[in-house]
Amino acid sequence: MATTLPLTSRIAINNILLATDFSEVSKAALGYACNLARWYGSKIFVAHVVPHEPYLSVPLEPIPVDLDLFWNREKQNMAAFVATRSLEEIPHEDILQRGELWDVISAVIEKHDIDLVVVGTHGRQGLRKVVLGSVAEKIYRQAKCPVLTVCPEIAASRKASWQLKHILFATDFSETSLHALPYALSLAEENQATLIFLHVAPLVPYQYKESVVETTCKRLEGLMPTESWCTPDFVVCFDFPSQGILQVARDRETDLIVLGVNRHAAVGLTSHLPWSTASDVVSAAPCPVLTVRG
Repeated sequence: MATTLPLTSRIAINNILLATDFSEVSKAALGYACNLARWYGSKIFVAHVVPHEPYLSVPLEPIPVDLDLFWNREKQNMAAFVATRSLEEIPHEDILQRGELWDVISAVIEKHDIDLVVVGTHGRQGLRKVVLGSVAEKIYRQAKCPVLTVCPEIAASRKASWQLKHILFATDFSETSLHALPYALSLAEENQATLIFLHVAPLVPYQYKESVVETTCKRLEGLMPTESWCTPDFVVCFDFPSQGILQVARDRETDLIVLGVNRHAAVGLTSHLPWSTASDVVSAAPCPVLTVRG
C-alpha cells in the first residue's frame, strides 16, 4: 500500500551563488538567479575565478595587481556584468578571486552559507561529450547545496520572465533521487504549479506495460504529501532514462526539471560516459535543471 508524505515545508534560499565566466550563457543564468532571489528574498554572490598564472620554467615574482593586465581586464568584465539592471534592487556582492575553480567555489559556498548555486553550462556535442569535462558538472557533482544549471539552448530562447507553471520531478525511487523531492514540492507549492512525477521504466514487452504503469503510478502517488497547494500529475514512460526525461520535458513544456544526482569520487571522464543520465539531461534540457546531490 502506498504511503503519503507529510506536508512539505518551504525551502529557504537566503544566499545564491552565481558562478560566471561572463558568457551569454552566464548572462542567461543570472536572469534565473534574479528570479529566484526575488521569490525568496535572497542575496546573490556573483563569483568569477581567475586561473593561476601559467607555469614558467624560470620562477618570477608575482605581478603586482595594478600591473596585471589580465586581472584588470577581468575586474572590468565583472563590473560590467553586475551593472545589469536586473540586479538593481537585489542585494548582491561580486567576488573575483584567483585560484583553481572548484577550490574557490567550494570556499565561497562555505564562507557565505550558500543555499543554491546557479551556473551556465556550454553543453557538449559529439565526441566532446565523452572526452571533455564540464565545469558545471564538476560543481553539481561536488557542491553540498543544490545547483541550478542553464544550457545554451535555454539561453538562446529564454523569455523575459521565468514562471514556474510545470515542474518535472524525475525519480527512480532511489534514496538519491528522493533527496530532490522536497525542493520540487516546495517550488511547486510556492508557485502553485503542476508537479509532474515521472518514472522512466525500462523497455518491457507490450503485454506487461499496463501492469507496470499501474503499479508504478501507485508508487508515484505515494510520494505526494497528504496536503499540498500544487497540482500533481503522474507519468510513466518506457525509454532510456535521459531520453525519456527530455522527451517528457519537451512534451509537457516544463519550466524546471528537478533531479537527484550522485557524487562521483572523481569528476571527469567517468561522469561523461553515455549512460550518465544527469549529464545528458543537463546538457540538452529545454529548461533549467535543478540537481540535488544525494
